[in-house]
Amino acid sequence: MTAQEPVPMTAAEVAALPAVVDLMTAARALRIGRTSAYALARNGDFPCPVLRAGTGWRVPTAGLLRVLGLEPPTT
Repeated sequence: MTAQEPVPMTAAEVAALPAVVDLMTAARALRIGRTSAYALARNGDFPCPVLRAGTGWRVPTAGLLRVLGLEPPTT
């Protein structure tokens, strides 16, 4: 059995994300697999800032947008 790869996100989908997303949504935007994403987050090597929230991980979208070379929206 082979692992199913996550479907990449379009720039429009990334731009429409809320202020904070879960680790797997950020990984999908960056085209990183599940196992690698969690390993990178645990080791402090995820490409953008991550926050530990209880037993899960959250990623501020502004940092994700910067890594992807997209401008965060201004208010």
